[in-house]
Amino acid sequence: MPLMFDMPLEKLYTYQGRNPRPTDFDAFWDRGLAEMRAIDPQVELKPAPFQTPFAECLDMFFTGVGNARVHAKLLRPRHAPAPHPAILMFHGYSGNSGDWYDKLGYVARGYTVAALDCRGQGGLSQDSGGVVGTTLRGHIVRGLDDKPEKLLFRQIFLDTAQLAKLVMEMPDVDPDRVGATGGSQGGGLTLACAALEPRIARAAPVFPFLSDYQRVWEMDQAKDAYIELQQYFRLFDPRHEREDEIFTKLGYIDVQHLANRIRGKVLMATGLMDTVCPPSTQFAAYNKIQSPKSLSIYPDFGHEGLPGNADRIYEFMGEL
Repeated sequence: MPLMFDMPLEKLYTYQGRNPRPTDFDAFWDRGLAEMRAIDPQVELKPAPFQTPFAECLDMFFTGVGNARVHAKLLRPRHAPAPHPAILMFHGYSGNSGDWYDKLGYVARGYTVAALDCRGQGGLSQDSGGVVGTTLRGHIVRGLDDKPEKLLFRQIFLDTAQLAKLVMEMPDVDPDRVGATGGSQGGGLTLACAALEPRIARAAPVFPFLSDYQRVWEMDQAKDAYIELQQYFRLFDPRHEREDEIFTKLGYIDVQHLANRIRGKVLMATGLMDTVCPPSTQFAAYNKIQSPKSLSIYPDFGHEGLPGNADRIYEFMGEL
């Protein structure tokens, strides 16, 4: 095994994270879920220009928290029996729900697929905004100078749970056979979704982002995807006088603190040379999962394609 820049593997398996957990964390998310459930989602389905003989492709819009219109690609098998399984897909930071093409393997298997566009990123979802403080450089810090309910990733986490709820309520979907997957930001959102909608039966996060922010900072890895942490401190707290306050508030949107809510089976993958989302931050979440779980480790790989992992996820979801 190459020399890792993070902890030895045996320590990774016992690491419990550094970022503080707010004392009212569970109540915070219970209130958020109650707010989400009270919304009339006003679901709208529009046929997409892209279609295939076996997949009905639709642009799905629904109203999320804060009255934002949220978009997802929805693909339904034309000839599958009902009820059938479904897969939720979440994309990487700054990206979008991607092409229709890469979802067809699941539809051909007889699954409904829903792929979210995160608010304010590269897709069609609306960012309703309205926060005090900076909106420059990143979504982790958006709303950090406002009350915790204004944190943008709170709204995005709730969007994942709302999408899951809407898909589970579709008449041709079996609500007990729904899975979720994604890499990087999508991996973090997979964990958040499975935690906030514990009926998710299978979750396959790949090198999850949005975990253990204080550890990222202490490792001097607040760069690449996490660079907004460094920029926030440099601009608004250059002497770190508010460090405890800031990391505690970030704890509301730290997926490691949600992980113990997951009830479904988890298949996670990580590369031990990942300098974008350091392995210890990923293990902080993995080690808190109490449901059945397994971890695929790639010793020589970083934040990149992991050979064979997509096939393993496909087989894992095939057991739904």
